[in-house]
Amino acid sequence: MTNETTVWEFILLGLTDNFPLEVTLFLLLFGIYLSTLIGNTVIIIITQMNVQLCSPMYFFLRYLAWVNIGFMSTVIPKALVNIATGSKSISLAGCFIQIFLYLVLGTTEFLLIATMSVDRYIAICNPLHYPTIMNTRICSLLVFCCLAGGLSLILVACIPLFLMPFCGPNVMNHFFCDNGPLMKLACVDTSSLEMIHFVIAVFSLLGTLSVNIVSYVKIISTILRIPSTTGRKKAFSTCASHFTMATIAYSSCLSMYIKPTSTSGLDYNKMVALLNTVISPFFVPIVYCLRNRQVQDALKAELRQRIHFAKK
Repeated sequence: MTNETTVWEFILLGLTDNFPLEVTLFLLLFGIYLSTLIGNTVIIIITQMNVQLCSPMYFFLRYLAWVNIGFMSTVIPKALVNIATGSKSISLAGCFIQIFLYLVLGTTEFLLIATMSVDRYIAICNPLHYPTIMNTRICSLLVFCCLAGGLSLILVACIPLFLMPFCGPNVMNHFFCDNGPLMKLACVDTSSLEMIHFVIAVFSLLGTLSVNIVSYVKIISTILRIPSTTGRKKAFSTCASHFTMATIAYSSCLSMYIKPTSTSGLDYNKMVALLNTVISPFFVPIVYCLRNRQVQDALKAELRQRIHFAKK
């Protein structure tokens, strides 16, 4: 028998120990986080209130905006507090909660993106039956399945991780509690659990990616068969925003599994994890507001209405 001391908190080394760079990162992250909150909140409000945006595509977009806010909020506020106060600690319970929410919301995001691609496929390839297939009940059920699917997959991965003993060391070379660095601090062999996490990550990432690829192959083949140029442009414009957003989300996440051999593993993982945490939530409002004419028109209409009421 050996004496084991249970670890009750972890030390996060953060992104850098260079103070001027840390200040720059704080300002940059704070600006991006605030912009993300505002942008996604605007999407939630506009898709909820405007009658022009009551289609299933914007129904899914509203929930994606909620997930993006939650996903980014599990990591960035704590990282900002640590930078501002100089404190690098996080409790064991706080670490577990952060990992769990980060993985659940991240997985749910990809499930929602795949659901949105199926929605675009039905809208373009089967437009006559679209209102019947994608009714309110089915849309609500699909959102529930995305949340339940993300929760179920991550519970399988996280329950064994949270039951493992942590008896030191407690220093984590990361800016938030991630499952990979945490497994390295466990007092037992984690090779089998690492394989489980990898399989679940590949299944959720490549599984949803394959749904997107199949949907867009069929969408593009259908669009190319439309005889008029105007009809093809109109059909493509209805899925251009989603295609751009899906490309950004998958490219940022897949880069975590494509590591250049010349880079330091932990430093590279921190950089990619930071990009993965901020890029997709930040760009969703930009993509849908700048590339989507319907959202632009709805925003202008709402602003005109607010200005009109203010003048009265």
